[in-house]
Amino acid sequence: MHFHVLGPQARFPFAATRKYTPPDAPLDIALALHGRLGIASGLVVHANTHGFDNGVDLDASARSGGRYLAVVRLDGRATREGCRALHAAGARGVRFAFNPQHGGTLDQEIFEHVLRCIEGLGWFVELHFEGAAIPGLRRWLEGIPATVVIDHFGRVDPSLGVDQEPFGILCELMGRDNFWTKLSGAERISKQGWPYDDVAPLARRLVEIAPGRLIWGSDWPHTGVFDAAKMPDDGKLLDALLRFVPDETVRKNILVGNPKRLLHAS
Repeated sequence: MHFHVLGPQARFPFAATRKYTPPDAPLDIALALHGRLGIASGLVVHANTHGFDNGVDLDASARSGGRYLAVVRLDGRATREGCRALHAAGARGVRFAFNPQHGGTLDQEIFEHVLRCIEGLGWFVELHFEGAAIPGLRRWLEGIPATVVIDHFGRVDPSLGVDQEPFGILCELMGRDNFWTKLSGAERISKQGWPYDDVAPLARRLVEIAPGRLIWGSDWPHTGVFDAAKMPDDGKLLDALLRFVPDETVRKNILVGNPKRLLHAS
């Protein structure tokens, strides 16, 4: 279950270098929403709006009563000792979000440094990039010696179909045991809107290839959406997973079993 906590800014200020300014989306609202949806646990994923301050994510993990673990953001200041402290505080992954709209660019030297810092912790590396960038990233992706989780269907363009080059490469990567993909962000990539029927073929192809290495997330509070009329309905996003993955056993694994394996949880 992938989601974000933002602010409150009075306690957790946004970074001055952020590319956009969403409204606060504090922990209590996330907890209430997940209660209504029947979501028992999840990953609170660092949003670039908070820069490199992971306090908001660690606070959410600490105050969630064991429901949430954190995915943090690190830079060249990371240390092995610091990452072990983050692990003790509930971190289980590190995110590099370098899609142009929200993140920026990837510094591969920093990436390699962070990999060395998290070695032995069992963390995964989460990547958020544009689908059109996948061909140029292929060689680098294939060489990552860690568990890799790709955000939001790789943000490929569903209007180009399952035979497009970026999605084909994503499928080839998913043939490797260390690659995972989130069936999240359908509302981000769909050209048709609800019920996201144009995204369904992508989901079904990924299920054919690697049903045991897919996870889901609502992506609440949908950073970057500022028009209330366009705000996705998280219940409908969960309903869309039913359409994408009609097999109940596979769907239950995507929601429960697969995340437990990713997190090495019992």
